[in-house]
Amino acid sequence: MQTIILGGGCFWCTESVFLSVKGVQSVTSGYTGGDATTANYKAVCGGNTGHVEVIKVEFDESIISLEIVLDIFFATHNPTTKDRQGNDVGSQYRSVVFYTDEDQKPTIDRTINKLRDMGLDVVTEIHPIGEFFDAEEYHQDYFNKNPEQGYCQFSIPPKLAKLRKEFNEYMIS
Repeated sequence: MQTIILGGGCFWCTESVFLSVKGVQSVTSGYTGGDATTANYKAVCGGNTGHVEVIKVEFDESIISLEIVLDIFFATHNPTTKDRQGNDVGSQYRSVVFYTDEDQKPTIDRTINKLRDMGLDVVTEIHPIGEFFDAEEYHQDYFNKNPEQGYCQFSIPPKLAKLRKEFNEYMIS
């Protein structure tokens, strides 16, 4: 098992994508990367803690590689906008990868360099993981619990459609 922490905008969106991927054992929405000694939704959305909305992805590398996890992550969010994903604006929505093992960093660097070689101006930050705070329970598995919520209806289906189109072989049927 491996764990990687991914920030690509609202955690409801990134969580929805990775809950649909074979080999992913769990996805936990949360906060990390800030200076405050605790994090919660209200404080993080205020933009003063330095934390990012992220997901902790635990996956079985015998089923899906870190490289494919990262390819899915970069394909389903915009890694070229600083502190923004669509209508979500603020440092808490920045594109970032927090690695949990030094052995992951070369794969992360290689994946980002591949995107840059394709002409993308990737602004994704890379950091070792610090303290991770689970998001409040109502944020966990949010889309599945609230499929009719307006933001979810607008933001998540296009990401899932892109996942299905580009990574169908890695989707849970």
